[in-house]
Amino acid sequence: MKLPPPVQRVIEELSKLPSIGPRQAIRLAFYMIGQNKGDLKTFAQAVDGLTSIKTCEQCFFIHQNPDNLCDICRNPQRKQGVIMVIEKETDYLSLEDTKKFTGRYFIIGPIAKTGFLEPWQKLRLQSLTSFIKKSLNGQADEIVLAFNPTSLGDFQASLLTKELSPLAKKISRLGRGLPTGGEIEFADDETLGSALERRS
Repeated sequence: MKLPPPVQRVIEELSKLPSIGPRQAIRLAFYMIGQNKGDLKTFAQAVDGLTSIKTCEQCFFIHQNPDNLCDICRNPQRKQGVIMVIEKETDYLSLEDTKKFTGRYFIIGPIAKTGFLEPWQKLRLQSLTSFIKKSLNGQADEIVLAFNPTSLGDFQASLLTKELSPLAKKISRLGRGLPTGGEIEFADDETLGSALERRS
């Protein structure tokens, strides 16, 4: 059955979202059609508002500041020489919610199943190297590799340890307060706080 073009376009766009297949996209489209027009306009305006979001040039987190830095990277109270390398923005939010970490972050991006960095991630890593060389006299006080405690996370951490060791006085990992096979994003504040405090 042929659907009206506006509905078909929404289904096509929803299908591009992570974990959303064609059938779920159709269900979501019909759910949206069932909403009153005011709610639908509010939703459309919220999505349109995302076009004003920028990416921080230092850590790659999102912001809306007039310059190119997010709130944490431009905060002089944060320890600039202590950098936590994380995989995803959701890890950033979870770790920051613990209020235990006072350094700055660096988002490397989702780790591929091969464990190796994609070309765009290598460019990000080059920007971190450049920042350390220019702003920290070539050496960070500490680089924390905050990856999920899985075999893939461990492999990525070992690769980055070799890459970043010359650029830091200390390379650490989160303590094993996180269960093996768990994910940072879904850990509670107490567990994450313990992992931060017991990093080694």
